[in-house]
Amino acid sequence: MVDFDQTDIQRQIIRTAQDFGKDVLRPAEIELDRVADPDEVFKRDLFWDVLGQAFQLGFHKMGLAEAVGGLGLDPSTTGMVWEELGRCGAGFAASMLPGAAVQQLIALLAPQNKELVDRYVLPYAQDTTGRKISAWGSSEPNVGSDGSNYYDTNIRHHTSAVRKGDRYIINGTKSNFVSNGGIADVYLVFACVDPSQGLRGSGAFVIPGDAKGVAREKAIDKIGLRTLNQAAVFFEDVEIPEHYMIFPPGDDYPMLHNAIITVGNLGVGYLAVGLMRAAYEEALAYSKERVQWGKPIFEHQMITKKLFDVFTAIEAARAFLWKASWLAKTSFPGDLKMSLAAKIYATEQAVRHTAEMVQVLGGYGISKEYPLEKYARDANLLPIMDGTNQTLLIKAAALL
Repeated sequence: MVDFDQTDIQRQIIRTAQDFGKDVLRPAEIELDRVADPDEVFKRDLFWDVLGQAFQLGFHKMGLAEAVGGLGLDPSTTGMVWEELGRCGAGFAASMLPGAAVQQLIALLAPQNKELVDRYVLPYAQDTTGRKISAWGSSEPNVGSDGSNYYDTNIRHHTSAVRKGDRYIINGTKSNFVSNGGIADVYLVFACVDPSQGLRGSGAFVIPGDAKGVAREKAIDKIGLRTLNQAAVFFEDVEIPEHYMIFPPGDDYPMLHNAIITVGNLGVGYLAVGLMRAAYEEALAYSKERVQWGKPIFEHQMITKKLFDVFTAIEAARAFLWKASWLAKTSFPGDLKMSLAAKIYATEQAVRHTAEMVQVLGGYGISKEYPLEKYARDANLLPIMDGTNQTLLIKAAALL
């Protein structure tokens, strides 16, 4: 039987996340959301100060193994923290979600590669500035992050990796939606080694952000999650040592890609629950203060129903995610179908119910005087992250 009681460690780190979220994350997130130029957000000291404080508290290394300096927390505990961070700063939290992608995969897939561990994993665990953040690039103009066509040899990554002696030469483009694409210190890039195998002909490569031939486009201008840098990344004749390929092409490629999607989508789902909670709490407080027809609007049945519906959705989505996290804890990386289903449900509920909470506030709901309009904008991006819900649904349904 699953135990819903929190451990002392869980209570402590959740309380830390709540305090950090209220005092630091939420004010910064709202201020930076209003910056018109998306590139300007990531030039401001405020962005890096907040990210640095998050790193100092260890949020960036929650899932990283203790052997390499991480906290070694299980998926259920990290999920609880992502919910709290998503509640106060979904954009910042979305930046940190893929921020450890390279480091975690090096630690998992290439722990004996001392050069990569010493250069990227250990410094990341020790970082207190936020500058060691990473990104992973799979999506291209013709290949999405769902990776559902593993066995169609006509579909492949167009970013190529060509062997030249003891090095690989990387050429290609990763799409505008690479999270942390414009600010990453290091990238995990899927590139085609053997075109005859389609996507299974791709390998996973570690590419330094400062390598010659790496270029980044401006951050795209989005309606929400404006503190999440998303940008295209270009690779032109980028040379890396052969041992920077940490996963070779072949029949095991789908396993790796599915593992990344399984873990990543859990995080997105928890952000969705956090956003729903933020919208619900704001609307609930307002409804008990706003008086219409001689009584608080909370006492009008239509408003009460809207609030109870979102309360129910929060509890249901969280329970869904907890089960998927428990499966990931008992058998890493977890159950792909369950993870995708939880993400799809949580993010679609977030889109629906943040919009409903805007309605509770009426005209104030669309005013920047209250943060609800921001929550609704942020929520609309979540069904697209880590694979659109439509493509993930098809992928998950095939596993029934």
